[in-house]
Amino acid sequence: QAEEELKAAWSQQAGQLQEMGRRERLLRADVQRAGEQLESFKTRVMQVCSPSAAGSTGKSVTEQQVIDKVRQISDESQQSHEREESLRKELSSRLAQEKEVSANIEVFKQSLQKLQ
Repeated sequence: QAEEELKAAWSQQAGQLQEMGRRERLLRADVQRAGEQLESFKTRVMQVCSPSAAGSTGKSVTEQQVIDKVRQISDESQQSHEREESLRKELSSRLAQEKEVSANIEVFKQSLQKLQ
């Protein structure tokens, strides 16, 4: 009976080891697929950000290159927003000045009409 129990336990252990091996193979395949997807994503990002920097050379794109390019685009976007805000303020100021000049011209016209 002890021998039967040992065989059953051994059989169960062997089944568990096989299952663990199967899971490990699946995980390795998933990791490999994820790595390939990441590499593809990095290359696509670089192609969009800088077509001459990736894809055409056939070289692998590093994560740092992607980070640097995204950071550069972000900085350029921020500068663009700041410039846009500055131009809005300048335009607003000029419109206010124009209204003031128009009002002064109107007063001047009315004064001229009264003098005539």
